[in-house]
Amino acid sequence: MDRTLVIGIGNPERGDDAAGLAVAAWLAGRLPASVEILTHDGEAASLLTLLGQASAAYLVDACVSGAPAGTVRRFDVTTAPLPREPFSVSTHGLGLADAIELARALDQLPAPSVVYAIEGRTFEPGTPLSPVVGEAIARVGDRLRLEIANLARENATDA
Repeated sequence: MDRTLVIGIGNPERGDDAAGLAVAAWLAGRLPASVEILTHDGEAASLLTLLGQASAAYLVDACVSGAPAGTVRRFDVTTAPLPREPFSVSTHGLGLADAIELARALDQLPAPSVVYAIEGRTFEPGTPLSPVVGEAIARVGDRLRLEIANLARENATDA
């Protein structure tokens, strides 16, 4: 299986929770055609299904860790769990960290599996992305493009 996924996670109606969705939209047309860009609401069971169908997964979500809004953090969850606390803004009972750990337990977590987290400021219904989070969108998109290009080069030399 050779399926690379970029999954932007969030809710477009809850301010900075839409950060992952905005990164997915920014990446449209900027990645190789072989990379699938998806948007997702963060529900754990369907995320688990997607992870089980991927050979590489890059997920982008908003977080709340206490860092300044717009801060970008990268987590390689291939071998280490995703911290749960920063991703507790999910409106679902189970969220991204749960989906990742379920995939790991079921031996369905692809390698690599990377989460990009953008620190949010506002999550109130009906609000737009805050300007500082909006500024982080292209930074995360550029980092993902570089990381995916490096993965493609590595895979080409291994073939």
